[in-house]
Amino acid sequence: MVFQPPFPPYDPTDKSGFSYETVAKRWPVILTSIVDQLHRENHDLHLRPPIDDSESAHSEEESLRVEAKITEGKAIIEKVGKLKYEMARDHVMEPIPMDGEPHVDFYNSELENLAKASKDTWFKAPWLYAECYLYRLLRSYFVQTTHWKDYDPFHAQKLDVFAKSGASIYGIAKIMHELESEKGALESDPSTLKVFFQEMIQMCLWGNATDLSLLTHMSLVDIEKLQSVGKEMQAARKEFIMRDDQDKVWEHLTTVKNGRVDFVLDNAGFELFTDLVLADFLVTYTPYVSKVVFHPKLIPWFVSDVTPPDFNETIACLLRPTSLFTTSSSSSSLLPSPEQQQHLRKLAERLRQYVSEGVFAMSVPGGTGLGGGLTTTPPTTAITTTTTTTMVKTTTAATTHSLAEFWTAPVPYWDIETYDRELWEFLRGSDLVVFKGDLNYRKLTGDIKWPSWTSFEEALGPLAGSFPLLSLRTNKADVAVGLDKEVLVQIEEKDANWRVNGK
Repeated sequence: MVFQPPFPPYDPTDKSGFSYETVAKRWPVILTSIVDQLHRENHDLHLRPPIDDSESAHSEEESLRVEAKITEGKAIIEKVGKLKYEMARDHVMEPIPMDGEPHVDFYNSELENLAKASKDTWFKAPWLYAECYLYRLLRSYFVQTTHWKDYDPFHAQKLDVFAKSGASIYGIAKIMHELESEKGALESDPSTLKVFFQEMIQMCLWGNATDLSLLTHMSLVDIEKLQSVGKEMQAARKEFIMRDDQDKVWEHLTTVKNGRVDFVLDNAGFELFTDLVLADFLVTYTPYVSKVVFHPKLIPWFVSDVTPPDFNETIACLLRPTSLFTTSSSSSSLLPSPEQQQHLRKLAERLRQYVSEGVFAMSVPGGTGLGGGLTTTPPTTAITTTTTTTMVKTTTAATTHSLAEFWTAPVPYWDIETYDRELWEFLRGSDLVVFKGDLNYRKLTGDIKWPSWTSFEEALGPLAGSFPLLSLRTNKADVAVGLDKEVLVQIEEKDANWRVNGK
């Protein structure tokens, strides 16, 4: 039986809420960016030079393939344009076609239920369902083609923002380099270890501020401010933390020995980098954690969420940073110094080693492509579905679907046990599950209109107590729980948009 919360979900019928602004303004911008990207891709295909005439048969075959891909690209552009038109006019949301990938029946049956309540249009459907539906529908446009099945329409945006994060990435790599000289002191003094842990976890928290689904037009100055690290910046941001359980998290971790931590990932690029750095700190510098599992999304999701290819590409980019990162600032772009390159290379090589040894692992095989199929079969460590503690090498697609499908279903996380018992059991084997970002927070709490002083435990519904969990989230949606009433009054006076502006 699914959990029924005592309050309704957020939806765009309230024109003063962020969900209305999302449907009216943000989603059209995102759809336009997809159209623009596809136009660029088709343009590049048109300009592709012909193959040498000495291989005329192969050349003709390739020309036909390119033409077919361009034609399919035009068809996707037409579908996205039609979707944007219908969204703006509050049309009925159409059933997702049976495209061979997960959750179609799930989405469509819920759509039928919404239709019975006359809530199956873009400006009336619950925000959380409609947003999940949007990205699943977009995926169906690509997966039904021959030549665009493995295409991520947001990949270029993710890579572009990651490339602009060079200054922050090199700064964090320097911090991790300096930490090596402190390793002896950390081992002998848990209080010092706690200080560094707090800096690492705040870095991971504020890394979430870089979110392409919200910040679709970020300047380089905006990005660098969001990604600033260091003790002074952390202290300055203390007043912006409305709920702080750092001490509780640390107390819990100190009771663990050689444990497992799971990250339910959010944004690719810089935020994923900060997730990897926090994981590196926990494994390298504390006795509490020896394994980390990263849970990606199997399809392009909410613009910037991590897919398996994103995870692999991030490690690769860190290993060859000069091909992507500069030490950018608002006024200049400089190549990194040899010292900066050395710091990042050492960190990246340690991350790669942890991946190859299975200390770090995705919840899917390393060669997993979009949709869950295997693009390659490298000797990558992945998670078995028959145990919560053992990591083994695998090249089967079965594991992929059992541990990663649920994250793109249109349901709150309080129903994990009902809809994906296998995943729920797996997470119960973790010593701490870290849910990154705003969407994961919305799904943890159901995106329900809870009074903000409702306890986090109550808002979690039946998920509460299933396993130790931590939410690291900068606010970009209306829902917020577990807050002190006095704090609420103070923040409302200072910043009327605190729920949604990511600060």
